[in-house]
Amino acid sequence: MLKVSNINQYYGGSHILRDVSLTASLGKITVLLGRNGVGKTTLLKCLMGLVPIKTGQIELAGLPMQGATSYTRARAGMGYVPQGREIFPRLTVQENLRMGLAYRPAGTPIPPELFELFPILAQMRHRRGGDLSGGQQQQLAIARALAPGPKLLILDEPTEGIQPSIIKDIGRVIRMLADRGDMAILLCEQYYDFAEELADDYLVMERGEVIAQGPGKEMAAKGIRKLVAI
Repeated sequence: MLKVSNINQYYGGSHILRDVSLTASLGKITVLLGRNGVGKTTLLKCLMGLVPIKTGQIELAGLPMQGATSYTRARAGMGYVPQGREIFPRLTVQENLRMGLAYRPAGTPIPPELFELFPILAQMRHRRGGDLSGGQQQQLAIARALAPGPKLLILDEPTEGIQPSIIKDIGRVIRMLADRGDMAILLCEQYYDFAEELADDYLVMERGEVIAQGPGKEMAAKGIRKLVAI
């Protein structure tokens, strides 16, 4: 579903991403790991068109995306949950979800499945997003990204600052979405145990480069925890 080839990106004179390549397949969770500051979030922003790349290719379902706007990428099937959630605090839960349908035809209903995946959102659909807990806001951010039915879901550290019970709920939903087989998931994560439990495939970044990758089931044997430990 997603194929990234030899991406390079610079901030001023600093070479941030160095020939980064990866793939994310339908029905699989590809986990992106690395210490703070190695370029993970920059890579995700490049995939979404929020940060320009200098060289390289980005393909979604075989279509080139590297020159496309963020809006075009979203229409093509990219869903993005940014670090920090970035919900609209003054809008209700329901209104936030409708924002995820902004490029769908007027009157497109909110998919009922979102409230099945995250029952707490059904209970709080008329409450303002800013009044939700951090974990509830994260569930709202994921549901908003899922609203238009993306082919690729990109999540940037969804467990950051979240209580353990909701981390389990989020992990359950991510696994369920992958197991349906109609979506590829790229998960950037600092919480190693969460990442290892979900990973079908993994990549580790260091100083803007991919230094290790392979099947998720090999992470323990390859000592990946040591590569990302602070």
